[in-house]
Amino acid sequence: MPLMGQKNFRVLNKPVTRVDALDKVTGRAQYAADLNFPNMLYGGCLRSGLSHANIVKIDTSKAKAIPGVKAVLTAADVPKPKSWADYYYLADKIRYIGDVVAIVAAESKEALSDALKAIEVEYEELPGVYTIDEALEPNAVQVREKGVGLVDGIPTPGTKGNAFLESYFPIRKGNVEEAFKKCDVIIEREYRTQFIEHSYIEPEACVAVSNPVDGTMTVYSSSQNPHFSRRYIADALQIPMNKARLVQQTLGGSFGGKEELVGLTVGRAALLAKATGQPVKMVLNREESFLESSKRHPFRIRYKVGATKDGKILAFEGQLVDNAGAYNNQTQFMNCRASIHSAGVYNIPNVKTDTFGVFTNNIHGGAMRGYSSPQIIFAQESLMEELAEALNMDPIELRRKNLLKQGDLTITSQKLVQPTIISEMLDHVLEKTDFVAKREAYNKQTGSKQKGIGLVTCYRGAGLGAETVDASGAFITALEDGSVLINSGTAENGQGLKTAYSQIVAETLGVKVEDIHHIGVDTHAIPDSGMTVASRGTVMGAQSMKKAAEKLKILILETAKEMLNASPLDEVIIEDSVCFLKSEPSRSVSLGEVCNNRLWAGKQLAVYEWFEPKPLNPDHHTGQGDVFPTYAYACVVAEVEVDLETGYVDVLKVTAAHDCGTVINPATAKGQIYGGIAMGMGFACTEEVEVNKGKLRTKNFDSYIFPTAVDVPEMDAILFECDDTEGTFGAKSLGEPATEAVGAAIANAVNSVLVRTKGERLRRLPFDLERVVLGKSLRAGGNA
Repeated sequence: MPLMGQKNFRVLNKPVTRVDALDKVTGRAQYAADLNFPNMLYGGCLRSGLSHANIVKIDTSKAKAIPGVKAVLTAADVPKPKSWADYYYLADKIRYIGDVVAIVAAESKEALSDALKAIEVEYEELPGVYTIDEALEPNAVQVREKGVGLVDGIPTPGTKGNAFLESYFPIRKGNVEEAFKKCDVIIEREYRTQFIEHSYIEPEACVAVSNPVDGTMTVYSSSQNPHFSRRYIADALQIPMNKARLVQQTLGGSFGGKEELVGLTVGRAALLAKATGQPVKMVLNREESFLESSKRHPFRIRYKVGATKDGKILAFEGQLVDNAGAYNNQTQFMNCRASIHSAGVYNIPNVKTDTFGVFTNNIHGGAMRGYSSPQIIFAQESLMEELAEALNMDPIELRRKNLLKQGDLTITSQKLVQPTIISEMLDHVLEKTDFVAKREAYNKQTGSKQKGIGLVTCYRGAGLGAETVDASGAFITALEDGSVLINSGTAENGQGLKTAYSQIVAETLGVKVEDIHHIGVDTHAIPDSGMTVASRGTVMGAQSMKKAAEKLKILILETAKEMLNASPLDEVIIEDSVCFLKSEPSRSVSLGEVCNNRLWAGKQLAVYEWFEPKPLNPDHHTGQGDVFPTYAYACVVAEVEVDLETGYVDVLKVTAAHDCGTVINPATAKGQIYGGIAMGMGFACTEEVEVNKGKLRTKNFDSYIFPTAVDVPEMDAILFECDDTEGTFGAKSLGEPATEAVGAAIANAVNSVLVRTKGERLRRLPFDLERVVLGKSLRAGGNA
């Protein structure tokens, strides 16, 4: 694709050289909660309602005597109460309010409800630990035996405490102590964030069906990661993996949330299905989902930064601590990413940060869209505003002076060899939003309602990188009529994966996109391609799909040449499902004819390919080394109006520019950005799962406030392209970048009003009514 002048980037205003936007939804959506089987039972869970307690005694006799009740199981009745991933199918002790002590299967929902109420449990309540500060106190109750204490602020083996050792990731670049001595200005700040609910419309649901003949257990589930959920089936039943099957159903939203709890749900349903010999449907209600599902981790972030008087940042130090809750399967991976991005998109020669999680008796943290980045970007971009203020410098110029450029070293000392276009993006967005003129005009306002404008620059490592393995597999079959089936172990979660993969195969193979059908994930039909997370579906997951299409194309061309009597020098082209000679296009044969020929000649028409990314081997002790194949950059501007009397923040407009590398589908790309803006609004202004001593104050959507259609602002999504060579067709991550900077930009816009009118700045999210009005006088609260 030609460059615009000498620039290494393009602003995409319309589709170029790729298939136009398509909606590839095929057939009616099939949700797990809609499934019904003959003789199906209803499954449910009993939770304690306590945050920390010993289970003294459980009496299930009354529940078992209720007509229609087919099974009542506790930890004593199952082969393995604790799952492979740290959580419990059935708890042996209460560590947080979501722990399940019994599960029931019954013929009707009424009998199920009666049975759950009839179970009698005697508890011995225990003191608990709930906030990060409490967890780090020297004599705090130890929530988990594997928790360790801190020595010089660092989780240390051989000690007792609540720090999660495996979640500790240090960054050590340069010499921070010496660098601070050379700084003219040094500031230290603390920022905190909140628990956030995923708020998917469809709660967790599945149907487990046991086959007594061959011993298999098949579960139909709304799982974000089907192969991941399959592990829970095999683990709960203690059966081989080849006897555990999960068939993914249409997801009604996930955003990272349908991982652990879906795994536990399919495991519990499988236990009940095996115990009864009948299919068991388990559908959580909203309050159950709130109680047990993972949340966005709250963070306590302490930063110290030093710069010269002309604004060059020389030293950066930080301690980033997240509230992991009672259990963990994500914190160590999430904190890997948090540490890598802990100092932002800036060229800083000396960095020392320590990132780790702590156990508490709270709801547990887990994967959520952004995977630590929204929290970290809020803190670091607030810090940039405060550093600029301390330097008496324009925050724009402070950023310009320190932004990473191609050839620079990140805080992990990775050299940026791919196009690094954040400075160009910043200039474009400033001009597009008329940022400087609006800021000057807003500074002259008076009255109780005042406007503000805020800016954020950031970057994100594309794919999983050093977090874990980022490989993938894909299977493509050409059928005798020229239609094509494609299948991948990475899953469609509503993010547009089917569309992107269909377009990539169409582009590579030369077939019509409407001739391609994407098969959903069945763990018995396709190998595990890793989890559908980290915005990796296109940038890395589609690499294998492209490879498979390339190999299949070679096979098809082989037969097409024979059928066209082409000479060795003739080039055969496949375009719109037609094969023809480049030198003589009228000599052609349809793809269907070619495939039919190969079928009856007994030749290969199906290809499976595997993609392995290049190795990344950072030093865990220092955090130094290459950690991602490439990076996606973003610049976001938010415009708000703040009612200083009521505290209401009206988000007027968000302009979001994203470096997409190559845009596979402009419509779905912009759709990601629009959804990300809405999610970022909630993070900044209204959303918080309020917890008091481990008990939820927020249990449903009647008290959990997230943005609706009437709240979303004017949105301007700007798609940048560049000639990056790492991702599929040069594509980069977008699903998570679309939301991770929005909250920080809104926070900076709100703080621009509060600093101007009140002389104070908020450093804890969300910026809700009470916090905006009361400011520092409001007790911090929360669980960060």
